[in-house]
Amino acid sequence: MEWHSFVDLDEYEKLVIRMNTPRVVIDNAVCATSTIVKVDSGSKHRILLEAVQVLTHLNLSIKKAYISSDGRWFMDVFHVTDQNGNKLTDESVISYIEQSLGTAQFVRSGGCDGLTALELTGTDRVGLLSEVFAVLADLECNVVEAKLWTHNGRIASLIYVSDINSASPIEDSQKITGIEARLRQIVKGDIEIRSARTSAYTPVPHIDRRLHQMMFTDRDYERKPVLKQNTETPIVSIQNWAERSYSVVNINCEDRTKLLFDVVCTLTDMDYAVFHATMNASGDRAYMEFYIRHSDGTPINSESEMERVRLCLQAAIERRASEGVRLEFCADDRHGLLADVTRTFRENGLNLTRAEISTTPENAALNIFYVTDALGTPADARIIESVRERIGLENLRVKEMPKIHHQKEDRNEAPVGVGGPFLLSSLGSLVKKNLFNLGLIKSYS
Repeated sequence: MEWHSFVDLDEYEKLVIRMNTPRVVIDNAVCATSTIVKVDSGSKHRILLEAVQVLTHLNLSIKKAYISSDGRWFMDVFHVTDQNGNKLTDESVISYIEQSLGTAQFVRSGGCDGLTALELTGTDRVGLLSEVFAVLADLECNVVEAKLWTHNGRIASLIYVSDINSASPIEDSQKITGIEARLRQIVKGDIEIRSARTSAYTPVPHIDRRLHQMMFTDRDYERKPVLKQNTETPIVSIQNWAERSYSVVNINCEDRTKLLFDVVCTLTDMDYAVFHATMNASGDRAYMEFYIRHSDGTPINSESEMERVRLCLQAAIERRASEGVRLEFCADDRHGLLADVTRTFRENGLNLTRAEISTTPENAALNIFYVTDALGTPADARIIESVRERIGLENLRVKEMPKIHHQKEDRNEAPVGVGGPFLLSSLGSLVKKNLFNLGLIKSYS
């Protein structure tokens, strides 16, 4: 079928286009503490993830969310703030949200076009990233952007590089093969050779989503850390609502930026569809509930599958949890800079648990590192200061100290939310109440 202008279409075709084009409303008047972003359209697979990705791309905090996509219609309502906890007032940000959500455009997480992407997964150890950057410097690769996550003794990293001489992607197949071989040798070390993986290809659309997929494939959720890390274990409970063929997932955990994205991303990549959901962040806690089914419309069908989903969601939440001291590094970029900085960490016994590497168009390096000691416990303040003196007190700054968590003794307590067998039948009332609170209907009684 050949499509011309909108005016050439018949009324039915126009209706289809209107129904499948998301409608976006951004409201700063209804709520005193947050900006409300409403999105509704004809329902389609993965549209929830795409919507959350747009907000995540801007580093916005989602304080509340009401999601419904039963039948053929999809509606999301998000209460969002900026990183400082304020309403959105920047017109360029508001316009970006309207345009991106209004076209359901898939958002990239960074300016990685024209680069070569390197993937690494393997066993975590002190100094690993330092060795990786040293090899890349030796092979005349310029690191433009990179992210590293560690979880349960495993690492996943995406590194975007260009040729140092041309600032273009590395197209020489022999050089790429050589890079992969050198990196694979470093990642595998002396143990678990089969689980070490490296690859090079065109950049992926969303870095964080790819990191989740890499760790999921590596089955980090099944592995146990050598030592208990200083993080809180999220409470995840799952039960089936047989009458409506839903599986109901309740989550109680510490609130943080990008939390909803991490959960929705994991459910989507595990091939579950979210039909209804609520999220409420109060203080430093977040409570979420999801009504999900398989893509074929069936609920979770076994206890073993429930346990797998529970472990995968816990892992997805923990991967981005901030472990260790947060250090921010800023300096003029140069070849080998990352190798030098991370070598200093290694020589002082500091282990990188997370890293976010970026460069600006003005050729400045803007990097964030989370470091612990070699045992995964908080690093000694004297060692941190010694490292800062070697690298430069003005270049490397301490921005955040690790939080101390105290696990609850009773891990079987029911998460706060609307879950529980006696409330499963009230889904319709819940959704109506949410719509009433948002001013979308006049009554829910």
